[in-house]
Amino acid sequence: MNIDLLRRLCETPGVPGHEHRVRELILSEIDGLFDEVTVDPMGSLLCKRNPRKATKKKEPPKKVMLLCHMDEIGFLVSHVTEKGFLHVQPVGGFDPRNLFSRRVLVSTDDGDYKGVMNPGGRPIHISSPEERKKIPEPADFVVDLGMGEEAQEKISIGDMVTMDEPLIEMGDKIVSKALDNRIACWLGIEAVRALGNSKHACEIHVAFTCQEEVGLRGARTAAFAIKPDIGFGVDTTLACDTPGVPEQDRTTVQGKGFGLHVKDSSFIADRDLVKEVEALAVKAKIPFQRTMLKAGGQDGAAAQQAAAGAKAVGIVVGTRYIHTVTEMIHRDDLKAACDILAAYLKKA
Repeated sequence: MNIDLLRRLCETPGVPGHEHRVRELILSEIDGLFDEVTVDPMGSLLCKRNPRKATKKKEPPKKVMLLCHMDEIGFLVSHVTEKGFLHVQPVGGFDPRNLFSRRVLVSTDDGDYKGVMNPGGRPIHISSPEERKKIPEPADFVVDLGMGEEAQEKISIGDMVTMDEPLIEMGDKIVSKALDNRIACWLGIEAVRALGNSKHACEIHVAFTCQEEVGLRGARTAAFAIKPDIGFGVDTTLACDTPGVPEQDRTTVQGKGFGLHVKDSSFIADRDLVKEVEALAVKAKIPFQRTMLKAGGQDGAAAQQAAAGAKAVGIVVGTRYIHTVTEMIHRDDLKAACDILAAYLKKA
């Protein structure tokens, strides 16, 4: 399993609208895997692999599209004070309880600067009990680069701010910021790499999309351009198999396989496609679990609703502590997701 690639993907900064560095990393990894590679006006990376097997039918080959968003949740600088403190606006959904005392990276056109993020206000030694009970909103947090007034010269409005944490391996688990959704970028590369010289009949499209965390924006334009017949939304999902969560809200249990995602707020998967993927997983002895979310969305919805529509389903990896710097996956679940995608592409 190519953990080095996953590490580099996760540790490369890229918030919505600023995915360029992730895109460049992916471009450096996919040489020879695809027949056509383009970047669309929004910044999504569209990769096409032509069929490797001739068919007797005169109809055009079936288009199978994997949608793998590149962006991670983060912030954009909205103001720099005279004393050099950065105010920020979130791009993506944060639980502010997870933002206290974080190390961050501020990325500019001229380089990256390390900083710390904390909410404005008084520290514990001089705050009242009432103040300590208040949970700040994301916009209440500020970034301190330690450079004082010089920050006004080096930092611009719109520069991105990401969490600054390395990927680590813990037994069978992998922990990192941005596993949502660099997992999918990894899967989009490794599933196609796993095809090798297989004679697939379908036309494969892997779209490394932008701006998913703010509304599936890149996926909508990419899917409209490609007009797939089959769409796979490749993403993370919740693994709430942890203390304090009722059993019915766990979504997935880690170590029990990839998630076959059938519903969330953005789409309801095609029943026949769900059954087809399920039958393939059973035949190939690839562990899986069906998943649903009460809220949230993913790029499979964009494929389903593009142009005249498509059949769509989600292939997801259960992730503990999602949208934090301690996102955790089980490596067996990641492998299962890669195996089912490669198996489907080989037979499609």
